[in-house]
Amino acid sequence: MALRLVMDDKAYMELALAEAKKAAARDEVPVGAVVVKDRIVVASAHNEVEARQDATAHAELLALRRASEAMGDWRLDGCTLYVTLEPCCMCAGAMINARLKRVVFGAFDERYGCCVSALELTNNVLAHTVEAVGGVCEAECAALLSAYFQKKR
Repeated sequence: MALRLVMDDKAYMELALAEAKKAAARDEVPVGAVVVKDRIVVASAHNEVEARQDATAHAELLALRRASEAMGDWRLDGCTLYVTLEPCCMCAGAMINARLKRVVFGAFDERYGCCVSALELTNNVLAHTVEAVGGVCEAECAALLSAYFQKKR
């Protein structure tokens, strides 16, 4: 993917939403993610759990892996992850281990969200903390997820 300069959280979340729509088109849970450093998008991804038959193929993990490859370092110091759904414990743990600066998410996940909702793993003083900001483009992110799950029922 070519690097793109974008200016604010809403604009980056719109890029994550575009990734989520790719997932929906592939009959995956519509979650998309982008990793940004110094206002440059260094990686993007969407859920590929079904396509890969891999429970760890969440958009967040794929985006973090691609960002590490692009930057040549597993430490993602100074990076922000934009993701359309509040990350689960697996993804929150990966963000902590990658030394991410912040995570910005769209829809809150009251049941599985591990940034602010069900747990606050990213704000654990025993490990690296990741600043968490939720609710950016929340309505659009939640609507995409709701439409997907309604179609599945």
